[in-house]
Amino acid sequence: MASLRRVKVLLVLNLIAVAGFVLFLAKCRPITAKSGDSFHDIHPRAEVANLTAHGIGSIQDAVLKRLSLLEDIVYRQLNGLSKSLGLIEGYGGRGKGGLPATLSPEEEEKAKGPHEKYGYNSYLSEKISLDRSIPDYRPTKCKELKYGKDLPQISIIFIFVNEALSVILRSVHSAVNHTPAHLLKEIILVDDNSDEEELKAPLEEYVNKRYPGLVKVVRNQKREGLIRARIEGWKAATGQITGFFDAHVEFTAGWAEPVLSRIQENRRRVILPSIDNIKQDNFEVQRYENSAHGYSWELWCMYISPPKDWWEAGDPSLPIR
Repeated sequence: MASLRRVKVLLVLNLIAVAGFVLFLAKCRPITAKSGDSFHDIHPRAEVANLTAHGIGSIQDAVLKRLSLLEDIVYRQLNGLSKSLGLIEGYGGRGKGGLPATLSPEEEEKAKGPHEKYGYNSYLSEKISLDRSIPDYRPTKCKELKYGKDLPQISIIFIFVNEALSVILRSVHSAVNHTPAHLLKEIILVDDNSDEEELKAPLEEYVNKRYPGLVKVVRNQKREGLIRARIEGWKAATGQITGFFDAHVEFTAGWAEPVLSRIQENRRRVILPSIDNIKQDNFEVQRYENSAHGYSWELWCMYISPPKDWWEAGDPSLPIR
């Protein structure tokens, strides 16, 4: 941990040095130089060229090369955190682009036990990158919408009990990767008294090192159930808005801005983003058509066709009541 902290400090110092050097060159005022008996202006562009000719360019190249090396070191150390858990980072690999992921015949045999335990193919999940890319199914008009820069921050709260570690961490990575940094206040993981060992020290050590200060872990001392677990997450939250999610989700780009904008307009609103499906057997991302959400008389969640006036408006970016 100490070595990682030193690397981070070195990286920050190098960034400051490079930024300062660039600002120095950009802010240099034209100076007057004597050439024989006459004077002429030397402009910043010419001055940079002159400095480069005297070796400053090679110094800058060396600094940038060192900065690149330090970035590689930090990335390898962070990436090594997932490797120690038997997991994968990066945007490629199986399931890339939300396509179905597959196992070899030998792997299929090993996957049977975990599949029965979790209700989804957790063995396959470990072979899929925590950062995998998934399709952006938003209507074109949604992608064209612009939002203010003063949106409130959100605390994302994940509730879990004996969930597969790879699925929880993919949810966390996805939230970090696809939520603008200035809008993401924190991520809170609420463990409703799990008894899986990998969800204790290994989970906590990973998020503390990988996302220091950003991810909090709240642990219930006894099984509280979904609603009380959510309340515990809400108590720990410091963001202006709280978002509650299952710990087996993946976010797409642009999910946060429309949610936060709607609540900013009216703080009494409760917003539900459009939800697609992740298939339990192969983790394929399946598009769900636009729909409203409601409940049957048995209180099962169900998808409902949008009302007539929504269809008549002809604008798929409009919210559905």
